[in-house]
Amino acid sequence: MRITTWNINSVRLRLEMLARVMKETRADIVCLQEIKAQNVDFPADGIAALGFPHQLVRGFKSYNGVAILSRIPIKEGDSQDWCGKADSRHVVGVLPGGVELHNFYVPAGGDIPDPEQNDKFAHKLRFLSEMKLWFSDQKPGKRILLGDLNIAPREADVWSHKQLLKVVSHTPVEVEHLDGLMEAQDWVDAVRHFIPEPEQVYSWWSYRNRTWPGSDRGRRLDHIWVTPALKMSLTGIDLLREARGWKQPSDHIPITVDIDL
Repeated sequence: MRITTWNINSVRLRLEMLARVMKETRADIVCLQEIKAQNVDFPADGIAALGFPHQLVRGFKSYNGVAILSRIPIKEGDSQDWCGKADSRHVVGVLPGGVELHNFYVPAGGDIPDPEQNDKFAHKLRFLSEMKLWFSDQKPGKRILLGDLNIAPREADVWSHKQLLKVVSHTPVEVEHLDGLMEAQDWVDAVRHFIPEPEQVYSWWSYRNRTWPGSDRGRRLDHIWVTPALKMSLTGIDLLREARGWKQPSDHIPITVDIDL
């Protein structure tokens, strides 16, 4: 099975690009973040015509929103709201064999990495803490967690560790929270399973970079994790880096995992 995760940054704006991603990746399941559409406005028919009739959508007006699109039947799982906000940042599907697929869009956190000065950063840290507690309470099992987690945790996940230590997405406190979340289920980082450090890997490049890839100042904000029960089922990983250079691209690229379920 091939599963792709992508922060599409508006599904209606990039429906043609989504069709291209589906064709390029040959995915069986596509997980989207930041769809920026309510359920009533989601282009369900157009996506079904692309070969993905099975859809789990948690839309949100203008912002946020997540979706799981599948060629095969998929059951709806136990999606959660976090930090007391019904802002559509989590959707769960249950795959054949009872494998849980958790698609997340973690808050970006604003610009100031101080929870006392920046409510958005405080929200991000609370969100990660709640995720950790929730997964800590779950029994071991077969799970996949993926999406835009908005944190580039390792030195090889950013273009400059030194220059980004005080920049939201790579600060020590965020990394500490993400590490705690990983420990909650002893998650395996599928990207680093196949592309170990110190090789640099990015999934996001700022729109401010007008000459992409230019100086290639990227960050790895998008992730695919699996529980230990699925580690030996991982068979490959692919990052569609060239998608960042397409016309009117998202600032994120699709990441695809091959997994034998």
